[in-house]
Amino acid sequence: MTPSEHVDAAAPLGGLFFERVLSPHRSLPPRGFHILMLALGLISLAVGIGFVAIGAWPVIGFFGLDVALVYVAFGLSYRSARRSETIRLAGDAFTVERVSVRDERRAWRFQPFWLQVILEERAGDTNRLLVASHGRSLVVGNFVTSSARRELAAAIREALKRWREALNPAAAASTD
Repeated sequence: MTPSEHVDAAAPLGGLFFERVLSPHRSLPPRGFHILMLALGLISLAVGIGFVAIGAWPVIGFFGLDVALVYVAFGLSYRSARRSETIRLAGDAFTVERVSVRDERRAWRFQPFWLQVILEERAGDTNRLLVASHGRSLVVGNFVTSSARRELAAAIREALKRWREALNPAAAASTD
């Protein structure tokens, strides 16, 4: 998860209370990918030259093919990392906007006063995070880790609590 969070505790009701941008994590940065591909290419070339030297020249094509397949697999992985989810609580709307790998955007809007944050714990260490209101629900953060979903659920609940307290400052002052 690559979080980008902006929170203003003193924001008026029309302001931004919470924003988080989620994107899939990739453990190998682009520079590391280029170094890995260079190393694989050089190793394949060296071993391929060795096979050509002993007369097994058709084998060199297979060494090039395995490097090409690794390149394609990493390319698909990096392509899937272009998707993202922006979760925002601002004004009188809780919105979730998803951007697909093809840059297609889709948005959902919920009224935050009635919003429920549901973290379904499952067998093992897996879970699922949903936001629900008025009979509609939406799975959020499906591509991040279970621990990141737990942290996100707590952050959304806290932001909703602050938003609701901002609606009625007298009630918030009496509970302090």
